[in-house]
Amino acid sequence: MNIKHIFFDLDHTLWNFDKNSELTFKQIFKEQNIQLNVEDFLEVYMPINLNYWRLYREDKISKSDLRYSRLKDSFDAVNYNITDELINKISEGYISYLPNHNHLFDGDIEVLEYLKEKYELHIITNGFEEVQNLKMQKSGILKYFKEIITSESVGVKKPNPKVFEFALSKANTIAGDSIMIGDSYEADVMGALNVGMLAIHFTNDNNKNSGVLSTNHLLELKNYL
Repeated sequence: MNIKHIFFDLDHTLWNFDKNSELTFKQIFKEQNIQLNVEDFLEVYMPINLNYWRLYREDKISKSDLRYSRLKDSFDAVNYNITDELINKISEGYISYLPNHNHLFDGDIEVLEYLKEKYELHIITNGFEEVQNLKMQKSGILKYFKEIITSESVGVKKPNPKVFEFALSKANTIAGDSIMIGDSYEADVMGALNVGMLAIHFTNDNNKNSGVLSTNHLLELKNYL
């Protein structure tokens, strides 16, 4: 592989979204005196949130729809009576507090230290622009990346090829010299492959997609890169 540039997804790939999200909800539930077990809430929230992110990625809902509806549907699913006003408070608090929690996946710093000596590193993320840089700054990984490309800055979301083409242009490189690493098979892996980049799927799923290099621990990247 003639790789010179590595593009990472952020949430669920480098930044431990599930852990940080859980801590954020615990903080908000305590602050707002919400009488729910956070673990029980998250059990229904997580698949609902993933579905709404898929709809957002496909431009079927707006950012405000995503932020409100994922909470509304989750509270409805656990039969918790809540006002729209409180849902909006929770939504605002969630975005505000989430970057303050900075758990990464095990081995992240070690592998980034290793990779930075050999490659230029970049981020391509569908996450909200106002929080992604804060997440990276507060978790101590911002310094490793040259270009930070958010879908909001491009105007479309992964897997739209325009995101990857924009990222390649920003990094002053070509698809053949680049590889994408991310947790979403559709958004990260297929999105990258469709513009001629290589890709590595970061996943714990035992039903891995054949023909695509995959890993369940980023330290394994040392074996390939």
